[in-house]
Amino acid sequence: MSTHTNTREQFRTEDHPNEHFLLTTVVGSYPKPTWLNRARDRYEAGEDFDEEDWREATDDAARLITEEHERAGLDVVVDGEMRRNEMVEYFAHRIAGYEFNGPVKVWGHNYFDKPSVVSEVEYEEPWLVDEFEFTSSVATHPVKVPITGPYTLANWSFNEAYDTEEELAYDLAELVNLEVEKLVEAGARYVQIDEPALATTPDDHAIVGETLERIADGIPEDVRLGLHVCYGDYSRIYPEILDFPVDEYDLELTNGDFEQLPVFTEPEFTKDLALGVVDVHSAEVETVEEIKRNIEKGFEVVPPERLTVSPDCGLKLLPRKAAYAKMENMVTAAREVEAELDAGEIEVGYAGAEAHASD
Repeated sequence: MSTHTNTREQFRTEDHPNEHFLLTTVVGSYPKPTWLNRARDRYEAGEDFDEEDWREATDDAARLITEEHERAGLDVVVDGEMRRNEMVEYFAHRIAGYEFNGPVKVWGHNYFDKPSVVSEVEYEEPWLVDEFEFTSSVATHPVKVPITGPYTLANWSFNEAYDTEEELAYDLAELVNLEVEKLVEAGARYVQIDEPALATTPDDHAIVGETLERIADGIPEDVRLGLHVCYGDYSRIYPEILDFPVDEYDLELTNGDFEQLPVFTEPEFTKDLALGVVDVHSAEVETVEEIKRNIEKGFEVVPPERLTVSPDCGLKLLPRKAAYAKMENMVTAAREVEAELDAGEIEVGYAGAEAHASD
């Protein structure tokens, strides 16, 4: 897969108002409607709420949130992961070789239904194709598909079947590759691999790099592959991640007040940057002006044609009203920055800008 293929322009709408184009999207998760959580409780308790009822409820929620994303003006939308519970659990239920033995306490009073790998993992049926096809059928904008990455799927599970976690991650990468192929056949052109476990352990970038090579193998060049890393010490993975076969890196930087931004300026950042410009850990809605200043920080790392505008991470823990307001302001800010770039009112000072200007 070429690292220089421009996969971005296919997501520009025909009526895009500006010459510059800052791709706007969200990471994945979004607050679930209260009624969906109540429906899940009834479904899981077997209270006169069967499989068909649950499918109808999740379809309705996915349609609702997809439309909410479009109303906010996002260029690329997701369904807010309305059908998913936790990012590992959802996939573990769909991968042969996993089993569940009850919730594990992770912090405070929070529990996580941590799965165990008890035999060799296998791909039995598509995980997300039905979800993608439904979302695409109700969306007028392009749809992005987030998938939990193999390193996190391995790292956040009990390994009772493989000699090493590394071997498990490599086998899982082969399965993710199969799933991406199925999604591409169904029409997906934007797939995001979520690896929150990356940047939390020294030297894990070597394993993740190998898993991504396996995931990207045979995937057409016009398919946009992104990698989302939502917390951790980014200096542990940079510049090594520049060698990964992905188009875009989605990074959480607003919550840390952009303290880690300089990490990506030396050596020059050569991929697309999906910059987190709103904080998903705070219900306070950033103003358009605040978000515009955050967007402009991205130009210290990449030129506008390689900047994607996004929240730091999934929005699911916020009040829904706040989540929507953040998205709406984020899109407004991006369009205003584009117009100011068109007018030559913003100076772009990313690392390497002077060298490129003299080419």
